[in-house]
Amino acid sequence: MSITVGFMGVAVLFVLLALRVPVAIGLIGVSFGGVAWMLGLTPAIGIVSNTPFSFIANWTLSAVPMFLLMGFVSYHAGLTAGLFEAAKAVLRRVPGALAISSIFACSGFAAVCGSSLATAAAMGRIAIPEMVRSGYSPSFAAGSIAAGGTIGALIPPSILMIVYGVFAETSITKVFVGGITIGIVTAISYSVIVLLTCWLRPDIAPPRPLDAEGLDTKKALLNIWPVLLLMGVVFGGLFTGTFTATEAGAVGALGSLIIGIVTKRLTWSIFRISMIETLQTSASLFIIGVGAAMFTRFLGLTGLSGFLSNFVAGADLPYWQLMAVVVIIYLILGMFMEPFGAMMVTLPVLLPIFRQEGIDLVWFGVLLVKLLEIGMITPPVGMNVFVIRNVASQYATVTQIFRGVVPFLGADLVVVILSIAFPAFILYLPSLM
Repeated sequence: MSITVGFMGVAVLFVLLALRVPVAIGLIGVSFGGVAWMLGLTPAIGIVSNTPFSFIANWTLSAVPMFLLMGFVSYHAGLTAGLFEAAKAVLRRVPGALAISSIFACSGFAAVCGSSLATAAAMGRIAIPEMVRSGYSPSFAAGSIAAGGTIGALIPPSILMIVYGVFAETSITKVFVGGITIGIVTAISYSVIVLLTCWLRPDIAPPRPLDAEGLDTKKALLNIWPVLLLMGVVFGGLFTGTFTATEAGAVGALGSLIIGIVTKRLTWSIFRISMIETLQTSASLFIIGVGAAMFTRFLGLTGLSGFLSNFVAGADLPYWQLMAVVVIIYLILGMFMEPFGAMMVTLPVLLPIFRQEGIDLVWFGVLLVKLLEIGMITPPVGMNVFVIRNVASQYATVTQIFRGVVPFLGADLVVVILSIAFPAFILYLPSLM
């Protein structure tokens, strides 16, 4: 009976999500209703009253608003403004220099932001007009930035990785370090797509190098010293063990404020906007997290988690078949749901299975974020695509942008296959810690 209630709860949740009910409301509503049906109204009220505090009071989650504040201050104060120019100056002699520069600028922006949407929006405003003026197809230019934006959640600090680490009860620092590897590999794979496009379709991506006139490499690199300093402090502290991932958030937020004041780019207005956006984003993430914590308790009470774990163990699925099922689940969810919601809906079900199968949860956390970010550029609800549409509406339609990301989706699938086939390349850096 209890397991049947668990299956019914999962089915009702997906119906609610299909009806566009907010993820948090769906999770909380199904959990409350399921527990009330099984145990009565009083236990259900108890879960609703206790779970928010027990979840949000987790010390590790304090890193979320801190890293968000670091990103918003860095963006609004213009600390990241010179990344594209610096990448152009370094890569100007490479074919497809503008597209590749934008991809690596996205990687640099990601190191102080942690948001795919913010990365895509910031780089899209700067890079797409210049790429179109230089002869790039508007579809390819917009597609490359939409894809490059997905690196925002791969290279730490990543909000998805922090929340995953809390739910999976695994080292956030190790997940961060694994994310650096897959983020760099993703950037390289996107650059290979650009080079191949320049070679095979020069009408879409001009292969000629940039005109070196007016590009001062030394000056361009000096302009990004605030970002380099911030990255050095945060990553240096993580690698050396000077502070934990949680403490790194506070150090990064304080560092961005100090650098903003020293460079005279941080005004009271910018600080106020950054604080408001930090509070709004943190609240929206935490309410979904509370719903997921309640859903986890509901599934535990029904016994569904244990049932599914035992079922998978009894089915004795080979590694490749199990991972193929997981990849398909997340690729389908990514077409219709935003990453945080997709992760929160599935983790309560999948984590017990992976623990039962002995799968490394650090490795899976990195792979999970990669799969979730692919959903940011897949139709019909590729959020990065719509962000690019908003900031570059005069250059490309939504359909054209989706067409432009197709080659990069191919590169993403290759990276996913390599990650599954060779987990050691993700786990190598974390193993050194």
